[in-house]
Amino acid sequence: MAWPDNLGRRFLISVDTEEEFDWDGPFKRSGHTNVSVSKLERFQSFVEKYSVKPVYFVDYSIAENDDAASFLKTVVKSDAASVGVHMHPWINPPFEEEVNNYNSFAGNLPKELEEKKILKLRDIIAEKTGKRPIIYRAGRYGVGPNSIDILSEHGFSIDSSVRSRFDYSSESGPDFAHIGPEPLWLDQERRLLELPLTTVFSGLLRKQGDFLSPIFNRSDMLRALLSKSKMLERIPLTPEGVSAREAKEAIDIALDDQLKLLVFSFHSPSLSPGHTPYVQTSADLDRFYDWWREVIEHLLEQDVSPIGIDEIMSGAALDRN
Repeated sequence: MAWPDNLGRRFLISVDTEEEFDWDGPFKRSGHTNVSVSKLERFQSFVEKYSVKPVYFVDYSIAENDDAASFLKTVVKSDAASVGVHMHPWINPPFEEEVNNYNSFAGNLPKELEEKKILKLRDIIAEKTGKRPIIYRAGRYGVGPNSIDILSEHGFSIDSSVRSRFDYSSESGPDFAHIGPEPLWLDQERRLLELPLTTVFSGLLRKQGDFLSPIFNRSDMLRALLSKSKMLERIPLTPEGVSAREAKEAIDIALDDQLKLLVFSFHSPSLSPGHTPYVQTSADLDRFYDWWREVIEHLLEQDVSPIGIDEIMSGAALDRN
């Protein structure tokens, strides 16, 4: 996509809005909780102070939750945020597949089943929020060979399932090692826009990062060696496992590389202590908000302003024409 000059340099905050579950355990259809739903309002109030309109990618467990639905309906109606589809196959009906690691990537499912699950989730989100979502992010970034056709056929305008410069093929997932963070059209008709999650390379070898990416992704030893020596580090824009210092470095690198849209992400269970590896205590949660405060202020100092989905859609329409 040719980013319109009049949009300038922008950033988007996205939230994988999902249930709490055991990140180290097997996938299960039941046994999860929705404790973090009550914490969404605090985060929304926090980012609104910076005129940020986040996009909440909502999974089935969240869509079914009345408190979550009420919150989402309110922010959508007031145009304070957008809502998208976030599909976890193992909890998303219809339940026709075995629950296992391979099937946790929606793109590995038969086309008909992947399609039915996406539409089931889209429709319940539309029912509960009053607005039909047109944005999609596969759980575990698990897009597959049929995903683009499914999304295009059913009126989705944006996908954000690509985690740029990451490779999940060793886990039976997709390989994004050669995909950079720039927005791109996924079809010739320019109906479906990809907004990859932003990841940058830093270090002395960062210009060779894309060339080295396949080896970098598949060798934990090499990745640790390159990172420790500061020769090559991969920095995703997220508060989960990335320090504010690293994030600000990544922002500056991205801007130096002329990237015009920075896409941030995190998982909603990080809004409540004890549900992700990244926020285990109340002190961790305080640091989580400090991270956002420091990073957003750095973005604004660099003349990078927030953008919402509607503005992105308007820019895409200009590029399409």
